[in-house]
Parts: sequence; C-alpha cells; structure tokens
Amino acid sequence: MRVLDLSRVLAGPWATQMLADLGAEVIKIERPGVGDDTRAWGPPFTTRADGSKGDAAYFLCANRGKKSVEL
Repeated sequence: MRVLDLSRVLAGPWATQMLADLGAEVIKIERPGVGDDTRAWGPPFTTRADGSKGDAAYFLCANRGKKSVEL
C-alpha cells in the first residue's frame, strides 16, 4: 500500500505513522523551501554530525518510517 501524507501537526502524522509501522509506504508531502513547520518545533532538537541543530524530536517521532518530498 502506498499512502500520501499531506497532513500537519498531530492527528494526520500520527495516523500515517501507524500505517508506516504496519508496512505501508508513506510519502510525506512538504512545502518547498521550508518543509513541514513542525521540523522547527522544539526543543528538544537532534544534533547533526557537524554539531548543527537538526530537526525537532517531535517531527522525527511523528514522521518515523516515512519518505519525504517537497512539492
């Protein structure tokens, strides 16, 4: 099963996260240039290998197991 995730905030990302956990291929559609707003929600943030601030832990938790594309 392939699912397009056009959602934001909690209910939609959580529902499609569960579908991904169950084996669906979930593709998250994000805004060009900025991505999903929740990437910047935090703290806490992850830290990249170069020491810079990464994505918000909220975004990573609610969108695990998904592919992502900007359209």
